[in-house]
Amino acid sequence: MKARSPNRSSPRRNGTAWRWAIAAMVVAVIVITVVEWNGSRPGEDEMATAASSSDSGAFLPTVANTAPPPGQPPAGMVWIPGGEFSMGAADPVEQDRNDVGMNATNDSRPIHRVYVDGFWMDKTDVTNAQFEKFVKATGYVTVAERTPTAEEFPGAPPENLVAGSVVFSPPDHPVPLDDHLQWWSYVKGANWRHPLGPKSSIKGKENYPVVQVAYEDALAYAKWAGKRLPTEAEWEFAARGGLTGKAYAWGDQFRPDGKWMANTHQGHFPNQNTGADGYTGISPVAQFPPNGYGLYDMAGDVWQWTSDWYRPDTYAQLVRLGGVAHNPKGPDASYDPDEPSEKKRVHRGGSFLCTEQYCSRYMVGTRGKGEVSTGTNHLGFRCVQVAKAVPSKLSDKGG
Repeated sequence: MKARSPNRSSPRRNGTAWRWAIAAMVVAVIVITVVEWNGSRPGEDEMATAASSSDSGAFLPTVANTAPPPGQPPAGMVWIPGGEFSMGAADPVEQDRNDVGMNATNDSRPIHRVYVDGFWMDKTDVTNAQFEKFVKATGYVTVAERTPTAEEFPGAPPENLVAGSVVFSPPDHPVPLDDHLQWWSYVKGANWRHPLGPKSSIKGKENYPVVQVAYEDALAYAKWAGKRLPTEAEWEFAARGGLTGKAYAWGDQFRPDGKWMANTHQGHFPNQNTGADGYTGISPVAQFPPNGYGLYDMAGDVWQWTSDWYRPDTYAQLVRLGGVAHNPKGPDASYDPDEPSEKKRVHRGGSFLCTEQYCSRYMVGTRGKGEVSTGTNHLGFRCVQVAKAVPSKLSDKGG
């Protein structure tokens, strides 16, 4: 019987591993971290070999490009200079960091060198106001607002084919952390306008990140805005803010001088969130300090889509190729050994539900994953924009 990691947080809307059930509706859950496999599966041997042969656990200095930004920043965006850096998560044994989260991050290792060109990036996650402007201009209908069809879900009772999405629904008492259905529910009528269900609203929350967006919804917005979604490498370079090998987007201390740096979960997960950081759910954007590049909420609040397909052995494959990976765009296809038939993209950044008790993915080098047709009330996105070509000019090495 295979053991599963305790760090899971992101549910999914459909798929083969779960059934249209639970109160006559579907509740389906994506495992956001890699399972601890018993027995060899495709990719496992490559990961182990690369980890043992690489300089695992060692971060080399970030070498940022020094060319100036190519003109004035587009509205709401900041310049990310690009350059060469060490990408990935530290080994918890060597770094004495959070075991709950980091022991489940085999897919975030080995640490490897990557180069990315400079680009513009949204300062914040896309907000409800920005997404509403897009919808009004285009008439776009999100995945969660579309009624599922019998062709998509053969054999599903007609009464179960209802538009909706998955919502965090915490119990009022402690529960074992090996059953996601204890705190996730498929809610009819949940969508970006009604993130928690039909009785909820985004009125007065124009400056909150838009949620309940599937991957294709995020792509549609980005195309309309003349932008695109970041690659996983671009996202991590930006999130590190020029720092080298730090645990968090702001440094090595989770709460430097006792200050909250991100919207995460406090209290007992999943039944109690004390809101010690000021919020018991998602917060408006830019409520916590920005990182070194002026980016807000690169940890916590809501997960963010990236453009890369998910595979647990992506980093191991890059290490096996050797050298520095230049502008990597991820693997050609998705593969998750836990759910081989599901198409998943990489999530980054963690959310307001992350906690060291269960999912500490606010750590900057860690990875999440999500089935592409899934939106939840703790998943959003931000965009990037490619700059005009400028000469690549690296600075002297520094931290």
